[in-house]
Amino acid sequence: MTVALDHTIVWCRDQERSAAFLAELLDRPAPRRVGPFVQVELDNGVALDFDQVDTDFPTQHLAFLVGDADFDRVFGRIRERGMDHWADPMRTRPGRTYEHGGSRGVYFLDPDGHLLEILTAPTAA
Repeated sequence: MTVALDHTIVWCRDQERSAAFLAELLDRPAPRRVGPFVQVELDNGVALDFDQVDTDFPTQHLAFLVGDADFDRVFGRIRERGMDHWADPMRTRPGRTYEHGGSRGVYFLDPDGHLLEILTAPTAA
């Protein structure tokens, strides 16, 4: 059996804003409407389907694997925008990036408080 992730739903308050934020930050194609969702496509065939809700929802964690040069570009955007960022998911090391296991990474929040991460090497072997 072969299993691959096709898509996941990301809950948000404003699907256009949230999808545009991520697409712009990560140099993705413009988001597109797919049924009730606004979708951002990633390079590995996985899609993020932003679904707007008016109820409370739990925050999610999404980690994006990028190349070294892309990390520098995205992290530069984070800094240019004055976004808070951390070297750890508990947000106890503000204003820093991390390096471990051959990877550089950083955590930051999207407009709905989801904890996003960019990293340069996969965590799963």
